[in-house]
Amino acid sequence: MPLPDAPANAAATPPAAAKAQTLELQRAFTLFNQVSAELTQAYASLQQQVTSLTGELAVANGELRRQYQEKEALSERLRLLLDALPAGVVVLNGAARITEANPAARDLLGADIEGRHWGEVARELLEPSRTLGEWQLGDKHLNLAESPLDSSGGKLLLLHDISVAHQMKTELERNQRLAAMGELAASLAHQLRTPLATALLYAGNLGQAELSDAARHRFAGKAAAQLRRLERLIQDVLLFARGESIGRDVIPVADLFLEAAQTLEPLLKAREVRLETRLPAPEARIVGGRKALFGALVSLLENALQVSAPGGRIWLCADSGNDEIRMSVADEGPGIPEDLRTRIFEPFFTTMPQGTGLGLPIALGVARAHGGSLRVESTPPDGARFILSLPVQSANEKYNDVP
Repeated sequence: MPLPDAPANAAATPPAAAKAQTLELQRAFTLFNQVSAELTQAYASLQQQVTSLTGELAVANGELRRQYQEKEALSERLRLLLDALPAGVVVLNGAARITEANPAARDLLGADIEGRHWGEVARELLEPSRTLGEWQLGDKHLNLAESPLDSSGGKLLLLHDISVAHQMKTELERNQRLAAMGELAASLAHQLRTPLATALLYAGNLGQAELSDAARHRFAGKAAAQLRRLERLIQDVLLFARGESIGRDVIPVADLFLEAAQTLEPLLKAREVRLETRLPAPEARIVGGRKALFGALVSLLENALQVSAPGGRIWLCADSGNDEIRMSVADEGPGIPEDLRTRIFEPFFTTMPQGTGLGLPIALGVARAHGGSLRVESTPPDGARFILSLPVQSANEKYNDVP
């Protein structure tokens, strides 16, 4: 009996379509295998990179740990060095407050200085000195140096106790003066002999019975003048040997000029010489010994007066700059020849008949004692100009500049 026919609506897949589906599946499978292989290779490469980076990170961490340990060791060494440093080290922040101080600084300024304002500490403990950059702390002499620490305005201060060096400097200056006095003994004997012999001659004439009252009066006056010359010479020698004691007066330079001009006014009128003064700015001040500076300035003016002819002029001027003030005395005299310019500051060297030869050496000593200088400029026959340069900033002014 024949089999029944399949239903008419049964699904039948043509052979061509089935073959196409099979090829599509094969391509998809092949692509899947290719992508899977690529992913496997990328994963393996990624694992290698992770392993390499992990090793590099371990090396970097080890290097960082080593550098940190070295930095810690260096910081510890620096701390030990600062603690052992005999000089005081003070660290200021941008507001000028003390943030750190080593033991030497705390020994000098006090154990409680950290956190305080530096200007307050300085004004309370330090006194101005006659030498720029040096201060006094009780019986100690300190050198103070500062340097910027960072961009915020912080500073590093270094305080060094120079008391021993200062004492040695003082002793050296004294020994130099004593040595100079030994060298000057012969010159001094000659300088004293002339006015003394003259005074004795005039005094001997006073004993003549037939001498008239007018002549007796004249001889007495001449003897007294020679004795006054002796007295002045002895005072100058003592001043040169002892050295001038420099004070800490705050001196307006304009006042010093006016006082010197008033002192010389009678002599200027007698010699018919005009003094032209250019006063400095009213705020210009110097710190030191008023008497010593006045004496040095008057000595320079007297020298200028002695070489000035009647009707001549003398200039007393001042200008400032670079933390110093320059006071100058100029004249219209014959000037100073070059061969004498190197000798005018030698003790007892003088070209004036009545001069002692100590005015300029003493003025030079006063200038140096104040941390300044004295020099001369001259081009004969156009007069001479002596320039006395002195520092103008005091310690208190510097402290007031601290924020």
